[in-house]
Amino acid sequence: MRSLSHRRELFSCLFIVALFFFSSLAASAQEERRPTIRFVRNPDAAPDFKLADLDGKPLTLANSHGKVILLNFWATWCGPCRAEIPDLVGLQNKYKDRLQVIGLVVDAEDQDEIKKFVEESGINYPVALATDDIRIQYGGIGALPTSFVLDGQGRVVQKHEGLRNPVLYEVEIRALLGLPIGNVVVQTFEDTGEIFLKHADRASQLPGVDFSKLTPEQRNAALHRFNADTCTCGCKFTLAQCRMYDRGCQISLAATAKIVAEIAGLPEEPAAPDSAPADPGPVKAAEPTASGSAQPSASPSPAPPSP
Repeated sequence: MRSLSHRRELFSCLFIVALFFFSSLAASAQEERRPTIRFVRNPDAAPDFKLADLDGKPLTLANSHGKVILLNFWATWCGPCRAEIPDLVGLQNKYKDRLQVIGLVVDAEDQDEIKKFVEESGINYPVALATDDIRIQYGGIGALPTSFVLDGQGRVVQKHEGLRNPVLYEVEIRALLGLPIGNVVVQTFEDTGEIFLKHADRASQLPGVDFSKLTPEQRNAALHRFNADTCTCGCKFTLAQCRMYDRGCQISLAATAKIVAEIAGLPEEPAAPDSAPADPGPVKAAEPTASGSAQPSASPSPAPPSP
């Protein structure tokens, strides 16, 4: 009888352990399926500016201190930019006391024409012309629209290139405001050039660069070269920054491949006759494609969660 009782106790213990184990697995799987938003860990302060909006009023980031800021770079000729304007107007209306949307136009159009477009679109947030210096400070703006999300302390916590679901913006805004966001998970990540190109020196991977033939020591040597050498395409960025900014740049692609081959001790492959790419000149923002991005995004944004 005692032996039977011990077996029953042992079976009960094993059953409880198994139940706990499978419950943990189910909880873990459920956690992985939950929608996620991501913010930069230890974010940088956004570069401030002093501009006059289209009505002649002074416009700075400092004036909106304490509010969440959605800094939107756009152009009147950009279809995806026009498509998201009603959503930005709606967000500004809904969170007007705690959110400030700011539109910075990279258009070369006449200012009166831009002002007319703003009025016809019902834009209810300040709009100003972005100077070249501001565009450079924010990484060159290689795609339109490009939006930077700033927390209440004026720090850049996320960057989105191309047309995004407005639900994603709203969930991020609500999270920064401390408002309920349902079952959405908030994660943090280290900026390795996705937000600001100046942090490209933190990256261990670069678009289009094959490190598979390098040892860890050789990889570090190659990354050091990429962050020390300047690309000659006219962008004035380092090779690492150019790979992050313009994945289609054949000059930085060839230069990084050459450095990898040198460090690995591999023979350099001869270029095919008349196949050398032409110097594209200075990099500038192109009209976005149907996907809403003139350049591939350095860091894909998560699927829009449901608030």
